[in-house]
Amino acid sequence: MAPNRRDMMAAGAATVLLGARPALARDATRYNDVLDAAFADQAPVALAGAVTTREGLIWSGVRGVRRLGGDDPATLDDRWHLGSNTKAMTAALFGRLVEQRRARWDAPLDELFPGVTIHSGWDGTTVRDFMGHRAGVKDAAALGMPFFMTARADPRSLPEQRAALVERVLGAPPAGAKGVYDYSNASYMIVGAAIERIVGVAWEEAMQAEVYAPLGLASGGFGAPRENAAGGPNAWGHRGAGAGRVAMDPADPGADNPLALGPAGTAHMTLDDYAKWLGVFLNDGAGWIAPSTLAALTTPLAGEGAPYGLGWIVSPQRAWSKGPVLTHDGSNTLWYATAAAAPELGAAFVALTNQGDGAAATGLMSGLVRAFAA
Repeated sequence: MAPNRRDMMAAGAATVLLGARPALARDATRYNDVLDAAFADQAPVALAGAVTTREGLIWSGVRGVRRLGGDDPATLDDRWHLGSNTKAMTAALFGRLVEQRRARWDAPLDELFPGVTIHSGWDGTTVRDFMGHRAGVKDAAALGMPFFMTARADPRSLPEQRAALVERVLGAPPAGAKGVYDYSNASYMIVGAAIERIVGVAWEEAMQAEVYAPLGLASGGFGAPRENAAGGPNAWGHRGAGAGRVAMDPADPGADNPLALGPAGTAHMTLDDYAKWLGVFLNDGAGWIAPSTLAALTTPLAGEGAPYGLGWIVSPQRAWSKGPVLTHDGSNTLWYATAAAAPELGAAFVALTNQGDGAAATGLMSGLVRAFAA
């Protein structure tokens, strides 16, 4: 789902807190204390966090239970839904195709979607514009209630559903202004459809082959996670807030957004694997993508609005950071994920919870940053 005003403020808060003098804090006790405090303050169902550096994971922890009212504790084997933090993975996947000379950042739309009737209003628009939310796509027009009411029962394959979205959106004039930031899940569905046309398989298969497998993200999957990395019970997502929270069986179609939304936000994995993913951005691509591709992903696009690169909010350089800070929040309204990575500092922070209310996750993020900087 799209980051709302609170999400953007939370991401900004993380970068402000990082302004303290960084230090490599290796004392797990400090992080555990922060996790305990954040859990006690907000009482989420479960809460998890991690700190990683260029050398790898230095701490991870989890508190709480898998289901509200139960006594089965959440563990580091549990998979967590990442919501819109999937977008950075989709953008990086496209970057891999660029490196393989199977795609171009600035390919025109008729090259990406041959045979599709494209309205002249999209002239000059490239896939990079969609990844930076500056193509002129508006979710209210591209998706809207009809999509969410019917997509789960759509008998077509996921690539067919995404291709139909492409035809519907690109066959009409842009609903928004090109060059103006307007966060859009439909934009990333269009990027996913472009990837599917290039590779000839579903986005999910391409993600497994080009992202999860080479990076060793063995727990990576899509949709509401049904079992943990050890093959046992997994945490469930929870709808609502406070006393009104309700556990959602991952087998229930309502436990996640329609799977056609995948490239915009259905990835899941363990906390430790997600920290491993963030290590790509601390290590110049970690040998998985070239530094030049990494630069393309983490450079804000020109235009009005938020400083958004390709899958990341990119905060400007600060005196402490030696470079930009990458942040993003994601939620399908049943889970919440927040991440902040400072590549030049060489550290990244993660906070995850199995409920849609992100207060506990953003509170934990702030505390982890403080502990690292202490």
